[in-house]
Amino acid sequence: MGTQGIPGLERACAARTAGVTDITLDAGGITLSGLHIEPPGPSPRAVVVAVHGGGMTAGYFDGQAHPSVSLLGLGASLGFSVLSLDRPGYGRSAREIPHGQSLTEQAATLHAALDDYARRFPTGSGFLLVAHSFGGKVALTAAAGDERGRIIGLDISGCGHRYATDSEEPPGILARESWKWHWGPLRLYPPNSFRFSRDLLAPMPPVEEEELRQWSAFFPAVAAQVRVPVRFTFAEYENWWLHDADTLADLTAHLRGAAVTVHRQPDAGHNISLGWAARSYHLRVLAFLEELLARRGQAGA
Repeated sequence: MGTQGIPGLERACAARTAGVTDITLDAGGITLSGLHIEPPGPSPRAVVVAVHGGGMTAGYFDGQAHPSVSLLGLGASLGFSVLSLDRPGYGRSAREIPHGQSLTEQAATLHAALDDYARRFPTGSGFLLVAHSFGGKVALTAAAGDERGRIIGLDISGCGHRYATDSEEPPGILARESWKWHWGPLRLYPPNSFRFSRDLLAPMPPVEEEELRQWSAFFPAVAAQVRVPVRFTFAEYENWWLHDADTLADLTAHLRGAAVTVHRQPDAGHNISLGWAARSYHLRVLAFLEELLARRGQAGA
């Protein structure tokens, strides 16, 4: 991916928030890698499962440019386990399935990984899927096929159902000409964000890239099967997706079996979880989870 023209792109050493460890899960014979943190105490109240977007990896949700950015650190401090997985075709599984998987296959692989996780770790009240960009498509597809009922909600950022452009995919995520699409104004990000972000990048698998523009056709059938609460967040400088009032009304109408809320995140670009707005956004994610637990009478569990 192109990086010319971005200041401070010397290679950063891999770093982790305190308490975050590497993890691998057996996802039906496929090994998925990721990051994991458990809260202090005997058992988590629930598990936040973070699902990254296209061209990124699990570290997207554990940004290191500033201590306030990490979802993993914040979630654990509030009593939740947080699992950020490298999706199929990324991280460890890139060696096993270099071409990646379709949306339906990714959803099945995610469920298999959660099966392995539940065998090994306490899950509290269940799983909240927190997904970004292409990961939002995977999360919706996984929720549509959740026969076990263990997914208690979806929190999705940077993903709608109608693209804002019909052009080909913009340049690489760190190329100067990609700022409009992936980042927005540079003032939205802590110093050295792009130096640290370089270690989060990975090529988009071919199968995933082929499906990129088919989401608008897939969405209605997927949305009709979702039965858990869904929260969408659109950044102020989101340019990948249409998010005007009429488009959002159509988006929510397709999710007729789910309670849907839409939030607009000020002072943020597409990569919300890497910017100064990350803590504000992540607190809203976890407040949404608190509301879900309160409905179940488990807020204090």
